[in-house]
Amino acid sequence: MAICPTLTSIDLIRFNSITKTKFSSISLRPSSSFKFSKIKAVQDTDGGRRRLIDIIRLVPDISRNYFKSPSRRTLFGGISLLGGFYVAQTISLSFGALGVNDVIAAVVCVLLTEYVTRFYYSRPKVTFPIALLNNFKMGFTYGLFIDAFKLAS
Repeated sequence: MAICPTLTSIDLIRFNSITKTKFSSISLRPSSSFKFSKIKAVQDTDGGRRRLIDIIRLVPDISRNYFKSPSRRTLFGGISLLGGFYVAQTISLSFGALGVNDVIAAVVCVLLTEYVTRFYYSRPKVTFPIALLNNFKMGFTYGLFIDAFKLAS
């Protein structure tokens, strides 16, 4: 620990002497060779400009490549499951504490769960976002069951 301050002070002295020599050779008056360059947009490989819509169109390919790893798929599947659990606990707590519109909240929860189930099982091929939606539904249903068990005890 005692060595660090001496090293930093020596480095600062060296840096100060380097900057003095560099700045002494630089003229502060504007010259004709110095021109401001324009800020250009992000360039494609062919040299054309890239618009915002082009970047938005690249997002599915980037996300597809990002989620090729099985560990990332598992991680986001778990996050989706726990997110559904959290939403179920929040809905149950908010409507249960108020005691207002309990029946309407239950009907909406059942309808959403049944719709997601029908949507998931009617697909010929299950994609990753649909699997995440199904994981969210499973976490949501699990959260409602856990809350029902808490109320029964």
